[in-house]
Amino acid sequence: MASSLTKDSADRGTPGDERTFFGHPRGLATLFMTEMWERFSYYGMKALLPLYLVAPNGLDLGAAATITITAVYGSMVYLLTLPGGWIADRFLGPRRTVAVAGVVIMLGHLTLALPSAGVFYLGLALVAIGSGLLKANISTMVGHLYDGPNDPRRDGGFTVFYIGINAGAFAAPLAIGTVGERVNWHLGFGMAAVGMALGLAQFLLGSRHLSERSDIVPTPMPAAEKSAVLRKALLWLAVPVVFYGVVGLSGHYTVNWAVIPVTLIGLIVPIWVIARIKRDRDLDTAEQSKMSAFVWFFVAAAIFWMIYDQGASTLAVFASESADNSVLGWEFPVSWYQSLNPLMIMAAAPVFAWLWVWLNRRGKEPSTIVKFSAALLLIGASFFLFLAPLAIAGDGEKAAALWIAGIYFVQTLGELTLSPVGLSVTTKMAPVKYASQMMGVWFLAVSAGDSVTALLSNEAVGGVNLDRAGFVAVEATLAALAGVALYLYRNKVKRLMGDVH
Repeated sequence: MASSLTKDSADRGTPGDERTFFGHPRGLATLFMTEMWERFSYYGMKALLPLYLVAPNGLDLGAAATITITAVYGSMVYLLTLPGGWIADRFLGPRRTVAVAGVVIMLGHLTLALPSAGVFYLGLALVAIGSGLLKANISTMVGHLYDGPNDPRRDGGFTVFYIGINAGAFAAPLAIGTVGERVNWHLGFGMAAVGMALGLAQFLLGSRHLSERSDIVPTPMPAAEKSAVLRKALLWLAVPVVFYGVVGLSGHYTVNWAVIPVTLIGLIVPIWVIARIKRDRDLDTAEQSKMSAFVWFFVAAAIFWMIYDQGASTLAVFASESADNSVLGWEFPVSWYQSLNPLMIMAAAPVFAWLWVWLNRRGKEPSTIVKFSAALLLIGASFFLFLAPLAIAGDGEKAAALWIAGIYFVQTLGELTLSPVGLSVTTKMAPVKYASQMMGVWFLAVSAGDSVTALLSNEAVGGVNLDRAGFVAVEATLAALAGVALYLYRNKVKRLMGDVH
């Protein structure tokens, strides 16, 4: 029996495995490669999306519609992480959910590769659904490879895993972006499908090295409850099908009939979820207090992501129309700008990690609240910087590529100050009852921020020109004021956090 268990441990990549991946369980190599290729497909498509939407030989939409659609898509990816986690918890387990997600993402990219505008939005929906399913579960499976939270290899394992994310994100615009812009848009989307296919193949072939815990459905749903849930799901699905069928047959359908409701869902659901947790009477006084503190961080993050995610929409559209995208006379594809952030992340993340430790040893590490405040000031500064190339373009000249690169650099500094810290503080402040759900709640800040962007830019709702100096200055000022306000109220938030530091 002991011999059998040892062999199973070695095959599954659990702790104690003698064959390792840079000193980590072999299953980490499977998840590393799967996530790298999935991010390759996701960021490649994301780099092409706004450019294809606005291009005369693409869908030829205006800047406002392009920014709206890109923001709605981003909002849905993060909103769908909640049902993605629920499906794994109640129906399939993480491993099977990720396998299904890979298939759905690949089909979505294949649909985008079809030279037909009629199925384009279906392809976007499939990629968003698949990404939500995968994002909610693959990080969980990385954690399953280790012997609990105190395994000394655990933090290093996640670091290696995130290198895979950024490696895929860096390479994608260079490869997929070049083909999409210089050869054919749909061939570029097809390359994204190939990337996901490689990731799915890697996952299926290497799944035997994953932990057995990844196969377990944590809280399986009884048969009777499954039937009831299925009936309710079909009923709720029938409502929009009938409604949009009537609207379509009557000849009144436009894309806003779908975009506006989805955008409102992306804004309302985060508010509803947090309010539901906050009102839960099962939470004790300390947990209620921490949830009140979490609201401050959530709002700050929503403001941050509202501006940050415009790097892939507003800033990308500006670069395609008004920037001199060349270095020393050599012109590069606009999509290449999207490789700057992952490159900067890989270069700067170790520096930030060292800096926090160095300051901590001297008792000078900024608190979480101060870090969030700094992140808001940095994201505001990035849009104040954006005013310079906007002014240059307003005079009829092309803005230099270095202006665009500078904006991404400042935004990356803000991301490193807020994103890892936000993930950490979320796990620390999560009520026991919602411990497994709070990470999904944290991602809803992205949905909320992107939904605000979509509503503002939508010509049928806000009608705001987000790529104009006036509103860019308003957004920059809002972020700066939010950062100052958070800093001024830091003592109040600290008291609400209780024993969390």
